[in-house]
Amino acid sequence: MVERAGWDWLEAPPLTGPIPTAAAGTDPAPSFARCFAGTDGARVLAVLRAMTLDRALGPDAPEAALRHLEGQRQLVATILALVARGRAG
Repeated sequence: MVERAGWDWLEAPPLTGPIPTAAAGTDPAPSFARCFAGTDGARVLAVLRAMTLDRALGPDAPEAALRHLEGQRQLVATILALVARGRAG
């Protein structure tokens, strides 16, 4: 194993095989539904919702913080939509 010094650790390791891709027409929604099924999954989704969708920043929040939170909200909303679609079949 090669040791990395300084900022070298930020570089991605070289690829050793083909880049995995999703099969055409493969819907990830059922996987999301299975991943977040059960009480642990519900708890994780509740925490993600509380940390993002149910959170409000004050009027003095910097623009960067607003943009960051909005990105988090978009990701959680996407996860929730995929879980709901996966559960619906």
